Amino acid sequence: MIEELQRLGAAGRRVRIPPEMDVPLTSRVGRLLDTAEMRRLSRISQLGLVQMVYPGAMHSRLEHSLGVYRNSLLVLSVLHRLEGGSAPVGTRAAEAFVMAALLHDIGHWPFCHAIEDMRLTGLIRHEARVSRWLRGGELERLIRQDWQCNVDDLMSLLLGKRVGDSELSDREIELLASCLSGPIDVDKLDYLVRDSLHAGVPYGRHFDAARLVAAMTVDPRRPRLAISEKGRTAAEMMVFARYVMFSEVYWHHAVRAATAMLQRSVFLLRDRVDFESMMALDEAAWVEAWRQAAAASDCAGTQRLVQGLFGPVRSLYKRGCEFNVSHAADIHSMLAHRPYWWLVACAAELAKLLSRHTGLSIEPNDILIDAPPVKLEVDINVAVVMRDGAVRPLAEVSPVAEVLAHQQFDGHVKRVRIFVRPDLRESLQPLLIDERWIRKAVQTSLNEIA
Repeated sequence: MIEELQRLGAAGRRVRIPPEMDVPLTSRVGRLLDTAEMRRLSRISQLGLVQMVYPGAMHSRLEHSLGVYRNSLLVLSVLHRLEGGSAPVGTRAAEAFVMAALLHDIGHWPFCHAIEDMRLTGLIRHEARVSRWLRGGELERLIRQDWQCNVDDLMSLLLGKRVGDSELSDREIELLASCLSGPIDVDKLDYLVRDSLHAGVPYGRHFDAARLVAAMTVDPRRPRLAISEKGRTAAEMMVFARYVMFSEVYWHHAVRAATAMLQRSVFLLRDRVDFESMMALDEAAWVEAWRQAAAASDCAGTQRLVQGLFGPVRSLYKRGCEFNVSHAADIHSMLAHRPYWWLVACAAELAKLLSRHTGLSIEPNDILIDAPPVKLEVDINVAVVMRDGAVRPLAEVSPVAEVLAHQQFDGHVKRVRIFVRPDLRESLQPLLIDERWIRKAVQTSLNEIA
């Protein structure tokens, strides 16, 4: 049993995070927390632009990382008990697991999820940046000094496949990787509760996390995390909590308006900024650098977008219309999961058509299309080990999960929306709410792009 696990629930040094959570600290964990890489996470918000709609959602990625680390200890404790004290993972793997949980977000940079969804050429995703931050600096020195594992062990768990000189077994990698990123994992268990708390909404806290952890087990068919039948209700409530959090918080229409504005400004400024250097900045420095880049551009549309987000007065684009798989599914399917450059081109064609029909001067940057990104959201469908030993997917034993599993999650909560410059909405609304006109206009735009 590693030192951190022994401290769980015992007296000793700890740090308090919301909601009234005590996170046990050892000297070696404390040294990791004091590094520049981890301190930087205290200056990057967990939810980015969500705070423009939910003012309390200003918690940091450091706070979230501490919560995920604590969850990793709870899961290790359960795995330890499953084998009657003979842990299913060795000391090296256990240490790599708790460190991977603590350090999993160090590759993040301000607003990275929104920007990564654009899939710009040459942009390295935050998951790959973890390895860069871990190697060749203070973190790697501390890992060699204080821990029995190495960077390759951590990366094997974070990527779910053997990396370099990792000495972890295939079984340890598959099992612990599923605990870090899977249908039910230490990350989701934290962010749903924490994001809900800080946003001031109840939706992400309406599931029994303690019951879910207590019900965790190992799938008898392969080394991956599963739950016993006792955890079925807690699991289906977590599925629903996640669905509502996406619907009401992460994909709230005003949050997505801000996201669409940021993405368009990134597209317009992509050749004017050095993304590599900006990825090392904290959030305040990133915003200031972005404002300066926009001010130096000769595009009034770019300046309007960035000022509306980060200027002294908030001015978000307005929702003109929206579609999901239950409402105007054909329009949704025409626009969802398209490359970002294509959405920009389509919006430009729509701007032309709107100008022609209204007689107004509508610029390409006055129209923004927000749609589910190319990458699909992973559905929660964990394996459930029944009392008779049979293993069944949650969708087969839960009516709630069945509905969400068989009706694509992305298609319902991730709507296609068309946003317009605030002062244009009233003039454009008659056309935008006319589904026949929109359907024809989108199809015309598709033909023009082709």
